[in-house]
Amino acid sequence: MNDLDVVAAQLGRAPRGVHEIAHRCPCGNPDVVATEPRLPDGTPFPTVFYLTCPRAAGRIGTLEASGLMREMTDRLAEDPDLAAAYAAAHRAYLDAREAIAEVAEIDGISAGGMPDRVKCLHVLAAQSLAQGRGTNPLGDEVLDAVGAWWDKGPCA
Repeated sequence: MNDLDVVAAQLGRAPRGVHEIAHRCPCGNPDVVATEPRLPDGTPFPTVFYLTCPRAAGRIGTLEASGLMREMTDRLAEDPDLAAAYAAAHRAYLDAREAIAEVAEIDGISAGGMPDRVKCLHVLAAQSLAQGRGTNPLGDEVLDAVGAWWDKGPCA
């Protein structure tokens, strides 16, 4: 099965606007794709790093339901060092997207609530996977919390 077939199986639909595989799970399958900032139908799409693994996504969804996003947002308001690192993650996200293509409609807009709040843990984890640990401190925390989603073998 080729990578785009795996991603389609993971998502349950054909992937849209895939630029490249941005990260591979330890099982070998793609788990994050980099998406074109403008989809084939012309829609601007700010989410450059898109998590595709359903196991990882499911575990992260459980974290979102626990109220972790609100807790992280509160910490951003209280911890200037964390806020600065999160703002740097926002800039790294924008830089990665602009390296693919510039889309005026989404200029300055990253994803996941960056740089001021946390609204999607999936995006933060995808960024940490794609750009490496240390890029997004909250994405790193999400990855630490979800553990080894690949431990039961490939998801697709």
